[in-house]
Amino acid sequence: MLRWLLVLVLLAAGAALAAGAVYVLRDDGPAELLPDLDQAVPSELAIVQAGDTYRLTFASAVDNVGRGPLLIEGERSGPAEPAMSVRQLVRRTDGTTREREVDGELRYVESETHAHWHLLDFDRYELRRAADGTLAGPDEKTGFCLGDRYETDPRTRLEGEPEEPVWTEQCGSDQPGLLSVREGISPGYGDDYVPELEGQYVDVTQLPAGRYVLVHRANPESALEESDHANNAASVLIQLRRTTGEVPTIRVLARCPDRDRCARR
Repeated sequence: MLRWLLVLVLLAAGAALAAGAVYVLRDDGPAELLPDLDQAVPSELAIVQAGDTYRLTFASAVDNVGRGPLLIEGERSGPAEPAMSVRQLVRRTDGTTREREVDGELRYVESETHAHWHLLDFDRYELRRAADGTLAGPDEKTGFCLGDRYETDPRTRLEGEPEEPVWTEQCGSDQPGLLSVREGISPGYGDDYVPELEGQYVDVTQLPAGRYVLVHRANPESALEESDHANNAASVLIQLRRTTGEVPTIRVLARCPDRDRCARR
């Protein structure tokens, strides 16, 4: 009887293949806990005079609202190499980790306030002309030291969010000789930068009065793997005003979360 059942199963499988149907038995394995970077709308905008120049300064913030942490690891073979290559560490539900190479680098950057290892091009700032979207001014930012700087919403705990911040180190602060470093942002936490800190501005000295859109974009080249890229950009529409002999002024006309285009409604 068992032999005849086996024959029937094989005949059915052959018929299915002949009809073009394909049955694949597979084990997808553990789920991956990917981060999800949510770019905050630019805030605390102001015009600041620096010598003979005028700077549009602003604060920026990026939250991780995904199921898993954003973890990166930089490494170099010796101190003669100026930059570290980067790997992203993706955690899985069974406790294992997948490593993937990232098209990016970590560099040791010294500023007026501190010095540590920066992930380059993690967040990009652009000032664009509202009329046609052309670039009016790039940012001066060099890179980012990732960390759990604040809890995104103390009233709500996300899946996978730790009770306390995990990534509180300062990215190898005052240690230019390091050969490896790890940085990250846990679920439910974010990383922020205050105005003027390490290039948090766009030079507007030569820009005429008019309407502009300031765009902040996390993971701009999609070098880091995420569960969702739709919330990686946010923007504000501003009016730049100029009066001869006086510091320019700005007025925020509209705030546009999750969009790199912004118009007054």
